[in-house]
Amino acid sequence: MALAKVLNMKGEKVGQIELSDAIFDVEINEHVLHMAVVQHLANKRQGTQSALTRAEVSGGGKKPWRQKGTGRARQGSIRSPQWKGGGVVFAPKPRDYSFKLNKKVKRLALKSALTAKYNDYNVFVLDELKFDAPKTKAMVDVLKNIGVNKALVVIDDNDKNVVLSARNIPAVKTASVSTINPYDILKYDAFVVTKDAVSKIEEVYA
Repeated sequence: MALAKVLNMKGEKVGQIELSDAIFDVEINEHVLHMAVVQHLANKRQGTQSALTRAEVSGGGKKPWRQKGTGRARQGSIRSPQWKGGGVVFAPKPRDYSFKLNKKVKRLALKSALTAKYNDYNVFVLDELKFDAPKTKAMVDVLKNIGVNKALVVIDDNDKNVVLSARNIPAVKTASVSTINPYDILKYDAFVVTKDAVSKIEEVYA
């Protein structure tokens, strides 16, 4: 049975929550985790890199010198790859790097990432996370109170004050239940989540 302390915004323990074993206590599948991280990074690539091949470089239509008798190596064009200003061999062209994973694979990867975080004692459950107004210092104080620095903060809804309060903190990222992914869970040291968000995660991904 997976259990976690429930903390308030001052870092004080106010209770305990039972986490779903189907999400926070599964067998970690490293291969699936690796595939999910590779897919996430591949899907983020713009794929706009481009260079000219020898067929696309302008000029070079005339043979630079005659074939024989000069004592130099034969050359057919000053736009060959070995020449300065020549074309690129197997030049990179714009392409789509993204690929798909099955839903069951993505879900297993997410559960594996959450289990790994729980096993490392890096899951922090807050009873609530609300601010009257956007204030970076308020978010910094909350994170300091619960003893984390680099954190993924998950909330059950898109609370504008929370998002704006965390936006300027370099090592902190906010996410909603529907946007969490294995890459971000593994990238950040701590997984900070509200009680309401835990319920929604268990409802959506169980």
